[in-house]
Amino acid sequence: MLILVTGATGKVGQSFIARLLADARFPEARVRALCHNRTVEENERVEVVRGSISDREVVAEALAGATHVVHLATSKETPSDVMDVAVKGMFWLLEEFRTSPSARQFILIGGDAGVGHFFYRHDGPITEKTPHMAYPGCYALSKVLEEVMLEQFGIQYGINHCCLRAPWIMEKDDFRYTLSFGDDLFGGPDWKTMVPEADAARGAATGAIPLLLDADGAPLKRNFVHVDDLVSAILAAIDNPRAERQLFNICMDRPVDYGEVAEHLKRTRGLDSINVPSQFHSNWMDNSKAKYNLDWQPDYDLELLIDSAWQYERSKNDLRTVWYPG
Repeated sequence: MLILVTGATGKVGQSFIARLLADARFPEARVRALCHNRTVEENERVEVVRGSISDREVVAEALAGATHVVHLATSKETPSDVMDVAVKGMFWLLEEFRTSPSARQFILIGGDAGVGHFFYRHDGPITEKTPHMAYPGCYALSKVLEEVMLEQFGIQYGINHCCLRAPWIMEKDDFRYTLSFGDDLFGGPDWKTMVPEADAARGAATGAIPLLLDADGAPLKRNFVHVDDLVSAILAAIDNPRAERQLFNICMDRPVDYGEVAEHLKRTRGLDSINVPSQFHSNWMDNSKAKYNLDWQPDYDLELLIDSAWQYERSKNDLRTVWYPG
């Protein structure tokens, strides 16, 4: 088993490689990491191919002899790069995969941006049958194009593929800093631009957290997944016959309710909250198909997501770096 991993240097790629190599179910598994700007450490079970995913010759070299592809590479709101990565790169990967005599399974990590996450109102749970509906911007469009391209290659050429659609992926203390009014904010929305200046200053000074309200004025519900749970789902999908040509939502059992977050942090850490009105919409991703077909279960619930983020102590050498905007 030789697994080509794109996006190997990201949080999911690093965690996946470490977990795979330690998993007794895959004692013979080897990894080939396709790296562009950064790289991973090589050893007897990990090798590196350097180059751009948009270069067909690089992709051909990377896929030679590979049995599986775990496609993690992505590009956020960077119009100059996104089509090279999401469309051209995906196309070359699929072209080389479908003609390879060794290729057995192609796993794509998709995103809930492809169904609009909190930008659109849904009349029920978001399932695998929910239509694509990208929100404004090139990143969400790229997630739709990736999923559609993968599905069509399955129809056209019968390749064995699987898409694991994940919402926002958390690790370490990420979740804590998604709730910051300060300059150490991780991701978005940018809370300090959504409230009066005095409220933003109070939040930054006291550690108060945003209580995001949806378009109806109720605490917003938004989906998240911890990287450990996503990696568990990837491992569960490898060579699983029930994953063939299937799309799965991989997320927490319940969406994060910002009202419940505020209550928990007030009770456990004495933190206040500041209401943040918005025109976003609450939604709920349904992960029951993955639980049924893959025999997978997320370990993280709301309290564990919060408490693990607040308890995490980041080392001085482990800087939080945003490698792409968005």
